[in-house]
Amino acid sequence: MTARLSDIAAQAGVSEATVSRVLNGKPGVATATRESVLAALDVLGYERPVRLRQRSAGLVGLITPELDNPIFPALAQVIGQALTRQGYTPVLATQTPGGSTEDELTDMLVERGVAGIIFVSGLHADTTADTSRYDRLRGKGVPYVLLNGFSPKVRAPFVSPDDRAAMRLAVTHLAALGHTRIGLAVGPKRFVPVLRKIEGFQKGMEERLGLSPEESEELIRHSLYTLEGGQAAAGALIAEGCTAVVCASDMMALGAIRAARQQGLDVPRDVSVVGFDDSPLIAFTDPPLTTIRQPVQAMGQAAVRALLEEVGGTPAPHSEFVFMPELVVRGSTASAPSAVRPPSQG
Repeated sequence: MTARLSDIAAQAGVSEATVSRVLNGKPGVATATRESVLAALDVLGYERPVRLRQRSAGLVGLITPELDNPIFPALAQVIGQALTRQGYTPVLATQTPGGSTEDELTDMLVERGVAGIIFVSGLHADTTADTSRYDRLRGKGVPYVLLNGFSPKVRAPFVSPDDRAAMRLAVTHLAALGHTRIGLAVGPKRFVPVLRKIEGFQKGMEERLGLSPEESEELIRHSLYTLEGGQAAAGALIAEGCTAVVCASDMMALGAIRAARQQGLDVPRDVSVVGFDDSPLIAFTDPPLTTIRQPVQAMGQAAVRALLEEVGGTPAPHSEFVFMPELVVRGSTASAPSAVRPPSQG
């Protein structure tokens, strides 16, 4: 859109000559007047000339996956509040299916002069993704911090929950209730948190039930991090005789409960289900969900601290800050059924 001097002048309450001087970067214009002209550009929807765009120390980008999973809005809220308390303004950029990619959102934030970016469960968590995009971002002088997913190739602070410990907590809890055939419903294998959850699950199954990694591998199903994904994975595990299912997200766990009910089974009398995240409102499901609580508050605050140290010129160690999760026992887990159900023939 071509800027009309008369419109801008009228909006800013100055002369067209003054507008012209500001747009052309000429000296002799008071700071307050210059700001009024730039504000008028913004209000009227005009692009500021490139030379007048300055890197704002007050903006921090936050790139998240889609917000359907309640854990991402929860993280965004914690990070946003922590940034606001430090005088920064968070700019939330959300990836949606068919929408902007992580690279496009990153470019958009860099163009707007953000002081830094926090990536949540981004391409850094995908073992098949090209990590050179993060090197290029660092080359532009934009500091960043990455949540959920570690890559030794990326020199930046990482913040993660202990996925291995989380699965061992879940298996220990279910084994103590007498379950011997425990399944794991997780996302695609290429993601670092998934690989770590598998490691923790197999270690727990070996420690508690004496199963070899090869034996416990048979009890793992990969799917999507959605209610439907959990339903599909858990449905297969239950049909194969599992009396308990550990899920990689609370949304998947709700799908697992639905799968059990579709097979005419009761949760937790016939099948126990454990989630992961402890998303808001998950305590009020039917039954209330036993889950592994991600330390969202601590992780979000640590990410902001690490980023602002980078912004301030005193970088945090380029390593991973790992936070211990917590088992929250509610109503979706109970003692194993006394008679083990045979695998379904259907």
